[in-house]
Amino acid sequence: MSSSSAAPPAKPPMRDALVAAAFRLFVERGYEQTTVDDIVALAGVGRRSFFRYFPSKEDVVFPDHEGCLADMTAFLAAGDPQCEPVRRVCDAARLVLRMYAENPAFSVQRYRLTKQVPGLRAYELSVVWRYERALAEYLRGRYAGRPDGTLRADVIAAAVVAAHNNALRSWLRSDGRSDADETVDHALGYVQDAFGTGSAAPAGPAPGGAPAALFGGPVEHPDDVVVLVSRRDAPLWRVVQEIETAFGRT
Repeated sequence: MSSSSAAPPAKPPMRDALVAAAFRLFVERGYEQTTVDDIVALAGVGRRSFFRYFPSKEDVVFPDHEGCLADMTAFLAAGDPQCEPVRRVCDAARLVLRMYAENPAFSVQRYRLTKQVPGLRAYELSVVWRYERALAEYLRGRYAGRPDGTLRADVIAAAVVAAHNNALRSWLRSDGRSDADETVDHALGYVQDAFGTGSAAPAGPAPGGAPAALFGGPVEHPDDVVVLVSRRDAPLWRVVQEIETAFGRT
């Protein structure tokens, strides 16, 4: 009868080992008191190995954002040109929440650490800005034929990020125990209701001086056609308000 010894557990990839070592030290010593030398010593690698994966100590706190941003950009680029643009950017934002939800314990730990370190909060804001820019660039392309295309794109991108971050913080405050998908769906639903349309076709310019208005009155049947005429300088909230009134959502 032959005997065999259990194989030793496989070591985590070096990148994961560096992240694990860093967060262990951040918890034990504090972020400011932990150096890159401390991290590589605990991980059992050299400084060159650290900087091969992370440009700075701040980057080790956010090891997954570069990949997620690339996935989001690819997702937006792969979209059907006929797909509803607001729904597309809302779906793109869900990729970010999914990234957090894949490892709730790590995400909650990072959330707590970021709240304690102002420098990390500033770094996180710069990451959020890059997500917002990716959404806005996509929407600018979709609304390129509209007089207010750039403004609309930037406003919607900011709204999507605000809604997503509200949902994300709510989920993190629950220590990752609440339903992440339900939370973000509820938040993004506000954006979809406010800005979503059935078509990405550009709207023609409105007659000068004409106030925002809807012809045809409140929509009573699903086949009714609603035509919107608006001044170029009409605020988006006013246009949305008129649309909601027509569809009986007030």
